[in-house]
Amino acid sequence: MKLKEGMTYSGTGVNYENMDPFKIACQKRAGLTAKNAERLSVKSAEWTRGESVFIVNRFGELYSHVEEGLGTKNLVADAMAKITGKSYYDQIAQDTVAMIVNDMITLGQLPITLAMHLAVGDSDWFNNTQRTADLIKGWGDACDLAGCIWSGGETPTLKGIIYPEASLLSGSAVGVEKCNIHPSKIKSNDAIIMLESSGIHANGLTLARKIADKLPNGYETLLSDGRMYGEALLDPTHIYCDFIEECANSGVNIHYAVNITGHGWRKLMRAQQSFAYVIYDLPTQLPIFDFIQEHGPVTDEEAYGNLNMGAGFAIFINSNDFMKLPENSRFKFRIAGYVENSPVKKVVIQPKNLEYKAETLAVR
Repeated sequence: MKLKEGMTYSGTGVNYENMDPFKIACQKRAGLTAKNAERLSVKSAEWTRGESVFIVNRFGELYSHVEEGLGTKNLVADAMAKITGKSYYDQIAQDTVAMIVNDMITLGQLPITLAMHLAVGDSDWFNNTQRTADLIKGWGDACDLAGCIWSGGETPTLKGIIYPEASLLSGSAVGVEKCNIHPSKIKSNDAIIMLESSGIHANGLTLARKIADKLPNGYETLLSDGRMYGEALLDPTHIYCDFIEECANSGVNIHYAVNITGHGWRKLMRAQQSFAYVIYDLPTQLPIFDFIQEHGPVTDEEAYGNLNMGAGFAIFINSNDFMKLPENSRFKFRIAGYVENSPVKKVVIQPKNLEYKAETLAVR
């Protein structure tokens, strides 16, 4: 059932219409710095501004850089720690690494080094040795999953900016090209392959936390599968690096790839060309999304426009390449839709009777 009214992401204080103009202005000023490293034989791939990863070329070798943050998911971990006695920071670490490396692989780049940035409001934060040990273990394990080197990091104490018991977790990575993924390769009749998500991943947590505030039992409220709401929210984000690497090794020609995070399924139309991205087969609806939609309430339009709704990553390929996709992948995947020529850029989700136009995704 499609809900007519309900909670919105912008209503919780996360309004992309306010943020996106700043991002676009940054891109414009950043473009003026493009020649600054030419003395080092480095040329920037300016077409990657507005993509999920920025690429430079040095002597024919392509290298990339991504900076990303966790968001507010660690606040859920902190709340659940008081209920269960677990820290969950091993899972939070994987979320942060995934936010970085899943952006990087959208243009065929694989991470080679990755750095942690952990800002806290008070140095006493580090006295919780279970939390710090779990964070260290989780970050190292996530780097192993992503196949990259943990290069180092930064741990500033920002009194007066961050609450004493809180932290801000983010990081950055440098990568190198594994395969050529370029938006110019997108063609009409391309198949849209969607890879399953583990749950909410690390996007939409501000909305999810607001819902918890409304519930009599908060994060302890049970989902239809018997799990606590807070535990389900903390399922760690999938890291998809090995899938892209396996595709490259199998000769799969990936035309384009999308990390489905902020802006939800609207991200499918991130490329600049005017195509329609038509979805006819939805992934299995996970209990966490049923719960969020019911208790927000959150409409289909709001949910698919901001959350991953069971699809954490997507690739566009020639349908003939489907049989080359890794048979033993850790992730379930399906042909969910197709690309078609269109005078206007849009995403069409047929089973939900939803359509998102280009102006709803102002990322460049």
